[in-house]
Amino acid sequence: MPKPDIHPTWYPDAKVICNGEVVMTTGSTQPEIHVDVWSGNHPFFTGTQKILDTEGRVDRFMRKYGMGSTSDNLTEEKKSSDQDAK
Repeated sequence: MPKPDIHPTWYPDAKVICNGEVVMTTGSTQPEIHVDVWSGNHPFFTGTQKILDTEGRVDRFMRKYGMGSTSDNLTEEKKSSDQDAK
């Protein structure tokens, strides 16, 4: 038995709300829980993943900090060797 007056109010049928509709009920210390993502609309669970990042993160990092990618380095080496041969 919990001590009186030190525990928060427990709501055994708290409503979880996503996009204005009740998606499930659960026990919580809040009567309503508003969420943006839940298993019913998350791409991992629905199987409708879309790629937001069309270029790789590594490539973007390399370009951002002027390091170039490995393919850029190979073309630069080839250009320099072509100029040395002339």
